[in-house]
Amino acid sequence: MRKSISFVAASMLLTASACAQNPEVPEVVKTAFSQKFPDAKKVNWDMEDASSWEAEFKLNGMEYSSNFNLKGDWLETEHEIKKSELPTSIKEILDQNFMGFKVKEAEISEKADGTVYELAVEKGEEEWELVFDMDGKLLEKKAIEEDDED
Repeated sequence: MRKSISFVAASMLLTASACAQNPEVPEVVKTAFSQKFPDAKKVNWDMEDASSWEAEFKLNGMEYSSNFNLKGDWLETEHEIKKSELPTSIKEILDQNFMGFKVKEAEISEKADGTVYELAVEKGEEEWELVFDMDGKLLEKKAIEEDDED
């Protein structure tokens, strides 16, 4: 009997812990998402950090992620693209300044202040995050450290 009570108590503690780690998406966030992406399919939510939620979903056959703050304000939407979809101006910069680097990931990131291309490139142990405007101008170049890859 004593073991049963301990087991039940441990189970309740684990369940409470799991609920605390996976809080419910606020209704205001779900509503804002539904208004911005009414045709989204297969939506999965995760808490991005203490102040925002991220939805991963499919739209028009493509995978997207979008972030909203706790008040339901839209922050950012990203979707991956193929290297072949990059503008010629970006490909030229890569050829000139990042010879031998492989494009690990390319995506379009849309925020309230504009849309950019974000690329992760690597050559051996050297990795960079590159941000380009929609005209293909390099805006930012930041070394990716192993701890940054999460």
